[in-house]
Amino acid sequence: MTDRELTNAEATKIRREVAKQVKAEQRSLARKVVAEGAKSQWQGFADFMRTQGVVGLAIGLVLGVQIKALVDQIIASFIAPIIGLVLPGKGLLDEKNFVLTIFGEEAKFGYGAFIPVFISFVTVLLLVYFGVKALRLDKLNNKA
Repeated sequence: MTDRELTNAEATKIRREVAKQVKAEQRSLARKVVAEGAKSQWQGFADFMRTQGVVGLAIGLVLGVQIKALVDQIIASFIAPIIGLVLPGKGLLDEKNFVLTIFGEEAKFGYGAFIPVFISFVTVLLLVYFGVKALRLDKLNNKA
């Protein structure tokens, strides 16, 4: 083998080939870094959800919304009509009100619309309280 000098065309060709290989390695490395970063982010998110009880919170929220809807419907269908019959005046419970007149000005207070909402609130409050007590969730240790 003899040593010879490269022509400009050969040197340019070699430089281009090396540049292509370097770019391919850089792209491969970038893909690996992105993949590892995404995996690490996902793992961090999963760890956060496990340690902070986010899944339990989400389940509790969904169940709470559904229980509230059920309680609201029970009150609207069964309890409110009974209360409407017991309270003085005519009409449905939502229509019950009283008028207060001061200096010739009237103010209408619709207490009938407030009563079912208040009963719903107290009922959901009691369900949550007794649910927490029954499941002993108030005795869980705090995470450090």
